[in-house]
Amino acid sequence: MEKVSRPWPALWSLVIGFFMILIDTTIVSVANPRIMEGLDTDINAVIWVTSAYLLAYAVPLLITGRLGDRFGPKRLYLSGLVVFTLASLGCGLSGTVGMLIAARVLQGLGAALMAPQTMAVITRIFPPDGRGAAMGLWGATAGVATLVGPILGGVLVDGLGWEWIFFINVPVGIVGFILAWRFVPSLATHPHRFDIPGVVLSAVGLFLLVFGIQEGETYDWGTITGPVTVWGLIISGIVVLALFVGWQAVNKGEPLLPLALFRDRNFSLANIGITTVGFTVTAFVLPLIFYYQIVRDMTPTQSALLMAPTALISGALAPLVGRISDRANPRYITSAGLLLMALALFWNSALMHPDTPVWLFLLPSALLGFANAGIWAPLSSTATRNLPMRQAGAGAGVYNTTRQIGAVLGSAAIAVVMQARLAAELPAATGTPGVAGEASGFGGQLPPALHDGFSTAMGQSIVLPAAVIVLGAAVALFFAGHKPVQGWGGQQPASGQDAETAAR
Repeated sequence: MEKVSRPWPALWSLVIGFFMILIDTTIVSVANPRIMEGLDTDINAVIWVTSAYLLAYAVPLLITGRLGDRFGPKRLYLSGLVVFTLASLGCGLSGTVGMLIAARVLQGLGAALMAPQTMAVITRIFPPDGRGAAMGLWGATAGVATLVGPILGGVLVDGLGWEWIFFINVPVGIVGFILAWRFVPSLATHPHRFDIPGVVLSAVGLFLLVFGIQEGETYDWGTITGPVTVWGLIISGIVVLALFVGWQAVNKGEPLLPLALFRDRNFSLANIGITTVGFTVTAFVLPLIFYYQIVRDMTPTQSALLMAPTALISGALAPLVGRISDRANPRYITSAGLLLMALALFWNSALMHPDTPVWLFLLPSALLGFANAGIWAPLSSTATRNLPMRQAGAGAGVYNTTRQIGAVLGSAAIAVVMQARLAAELPAATGTPGVAGEASGFGGQLPPALHDGFSTAMGQSIVLPAAVIVLGAAVALFFAGHKPVQGWGGQQPASGQDAETAAR
């Protein structure tokens, strides 16, 4: 373990920035109508305000995780925080949608620099058998941020205007920078030779795959331009990523992705598990919000507040569950949490009728909070428990990448399923809402005669993420129990200023 006398202030400092970058993956969704109006643009352009961020965030994660090992996670985190904060200011000041999209790309790159470093620092300053509570806080942040985004976005957009969903990041970023500069130790770096072919192959493969999946619904899963098709990009991305894995296997130097990491059964299974979680958390919110706003005529803020029990219960319980996960076999806590999440989603599906009392939706929302508390910390601590210190950044990069790919898959898949179920349940309706864009294909007013069919379609759509999370629960049942921790520690900060910083 790197000798850090006060690891918890370091963790809290990192959590501020981590929460901020995750909030920005969802906060824009409720602001899209105001952005369209304010910048005088169309839905295809405004969708790219979110897509550009997700793409720039997901693609470099393998590389930025490795950069943290080489140059130090604190340096990479602070650099990313500066880029993210300045880009947020640029987003709020944008006068055209093109400027906004460009600023969002910079935001995504800043987030990609930051995200793996948070997990890598936890791995290096907390011992494996005492990491659960720390990962609990980290995991609770990830889980709560995806749900708080729409709530915070609705409040800011309704009260101050769409620009403030970006301006709010500036003071938070400044405070986060000061705290991280003060409390996060400058940990020892490890010399790495950069695998240039691996960098190129991974970046190109992930870009093609993520772009194809992310934009599939926009282009109706057909032609993008000329000979370029959505499926052509997806298949090309898979082929390039297969070449990347092959190169990692035969590379005699130092590969970008050490495949030896996957020899650890729990690391491999945890990455599959977090992919299903990323898929589900991203996918289930969309049909639920559509139902609340179109059938129940709620405002964005009102609909998002129905998810408040999830955020509150998850945030309160996750650190406690994290401590328990240090001692208990991870298969029991994680599989139970994943099954509770599936149960909560099936419960929501059953309640989605036009005349269901709204307060009843608070019950599955609360159950989802208990589920979240049992998922994020055990998964992340199980994934990192056996990581070698010099590969903490690489492991964190892989884990964050699989989570983001799961989220992209969930976003694309739920859009397809929602469109299919709407076509089946409302075959004679015109102006069916475009699920890849706004829930306003009926101008925000769905004829009462169509409420029942629309509710049924949204309820059926939630079954998909519920089924995927059941798969995650099945995977978690194969986790191995914790091994005794031996020979962990003894690594010191580099020297000089690094050692002085770490000793604080």
